[in-house]
Amino acid sequence: MRQGMAWYVCKRLIQGVVTVWFIATATFFAMHNVPGDPLLNDRAMTPAIRANLEARYGLDQPLFNQYLIYLGNLARGDFGISFTQENRQVNDIIREHFPVSATLGILAVLFAAAGGVLWGALTALYRNRMPDYIIMFLVILGISVPSFVVAALSQLGLVTLNNLAGRSLLPVAGWGSVFHMLTPALVLGLSTMAYLTRLMRSSMLEIIDSDFVRTARSKGVPPALIFSRHQLRNAILPVVTVLGPQIAVITTGGFVVELVFAIPGLGRFFVEAVQQLDYTVIMGTTVFYGAFLVLMVIVVDLLYGFIDPRVRLQ
Repeated sequence: MRQGMAWYVCKRLIQGVVTVWFIATATFFAMHNVPGDPLLNDRAMTPAIRANLEARYGLDQPLFNQYLIYLGNLARGDFGISFTQENRQVNDIIREHFPVSATLGILAVLFAAAGGVLWGALTALYRNRMPDYIIMFLVILGISVPSFVVAALSQLGLVTLNNLAGRSLLPVAGWGSVFHMLTPALVLGLSTMAYLTRLMRSSMLEIIDSDFVRTARSKGVPPALIFSRHQLRNAILPVVTVLGPQIAVITTGGFVVELVFAIPGLGRFFVEAVQQLDYTVIMGTTVFYGAFLVLMVIVVDLLYGFIDPRVRLQ
């Protein structure tokens, strides 16, 4: 069993490395097909600076040589130097601003997971009744309405609320305290909460009428114990399966939310890099995001076997 587990871990890690390599390769060739010169205008103030950048990245060499230099730098964990931010490493940008995105993402995941499990269980218990209809209507809105619309409406709501109260109950934008995180985290986790609610509802409906639940009822087990020990515990497994990738998506996908709420996270710098055609920042953050997503998927795959005793590695 241990040898099988070790082989499975090695196989998943190899698959993860191959996936990250594919992401890095696709990003490299996609960025080199973008029209224009990344060192034009104010990005290279002097011929000496341009020559140094060309030598570092091999921009004066054939494309395949540039690709090998790029892979060599990635293997050393070097994402390069920003073309638009003077003397600033992409690694430093990630190191300084990803914790902000991660903090916001973790809080959003907590909102999404707690809300998804709670609302999904309620809709299943009250299926085809008023609570089910109301929650599922809100779920459809949460999935359909884009995050930038929700962010703008939430800011408008905060401004109105603060004006009615005559003081600032919650900050409209910025970063620095827990109160700055609440609204952006709720907006960021809203679509995931809606998705988890639908998933939890479907899973609960399959469990409610299962044989072991009927057996527990026939033995006179209290309904609250049946719900917590049998229904909720088994229905939550599909939610756990998708929660890992959703954690990575939320943590690394708050571009619009960070921009709207003026949060100094990594997503905001990625948007600015796209606007300024800062190729090294775009490629570095894309590979970092991809590697983080792959890592979370692998972690969830490994943890799922411990959560569900029915899972066995063949």
